[in-house]
Amino acid sequence: MAASAPAPHTTDFPVEGRCSYYVEKKKRFCRMVVAAGKRFCGEHAGAAEEENARKRILCPLDPKHTVYEDQLSKHLKKCNSREKPKPDFFIQDINAGLKDETEIPEQLVPISSLSEEHLENLIKKLQKASEGLNSTLKDQIMSHPALHDALNDPKNGDSATKHLKQQASILGNIEKLKLLGPRRCFVEFGAGKGKLSHWVDIALKDAEKVHFILVEKVTTRFKVDGKHRKKNSVFERLQIDIQHLCLNKIPLLSKEKLPVVGIGKHLCGVATGVIGDIMWAKSISGL
Repeated sequence: MAASAPAPHTTDFPVEGRCSYYVEKKKRFCRMVVAAGKRFCGEHAGAAEEENARKRILCPLDPKHTVYEDQLSKHLKKCNSREKPKPDFFIQDINAGLKDETEIPEQLVPISSLSEEHLENLIKKLQKASEGLNSTLKDQIMSHPALHDALNDPKNGDSATKHLKQQASILGNIEKLKLLGPRRCFVEFGAGKGKLSHWVDIALKDAEKVHFILVEKVTTRFKVDGKHRKKNSVFERLQIDIQHLCLNKIPLLSKEKLPVVGIGKHLCGVATGVIGDIMWAKSISGL
């Protein structure tokens, strides 16, 4: 059997005898053979002529991408950067802390640039603020049988193993605190793909009336939400920055009045402001 011809190398110019159409998605020229005297293959001949006659401009909503000028009005209606209606649970900077102008420095500066006097004053303020606090932290690295098979999968790489160990430890700590049970709502902050909620759901097996709210500010690919089809579990994803999230205005929490368990692998500073909302949710549910 004759060996097939090797594919042409990707260069800054089309290979001789091959199509001259540049495929933007693949970042290379088309590799189809063209007829004698032709520049483009049959697939791209029409597209090339059409594009040469049309003008592309920067999108006014996001200059990181372009759009055909004659399709601008249509594009603006579906562009991912367009302004979208804010849900009721969006309250600007509700978890961002105080905005008193006297408390916000005019310009943030690194500690290394402070004078010795300012640094000493800062240390005194921190010491005074921390007086009486129990700052001793104890590691509680645990595990949970729900992840046993996944942790022992020989196909796991170092990264997958690290994340699985973290998720297993979180589940173990949730169970130790007696929070892993039926009839409650788990709110995962910074949910990403939703893997932590996935394992909580696996651990709960057939527990009744369990809800999951997955909070993530960006669009996420390869989410695991769709893998859950248990009749006793409800998954809802909110695309919002935690900085602006008001939990007591989320319809599911207002309607069901379930105990709320906040979970997450990592949280930014403004995310800690949602603790007040969680306390509110617990108070109306009697947990």
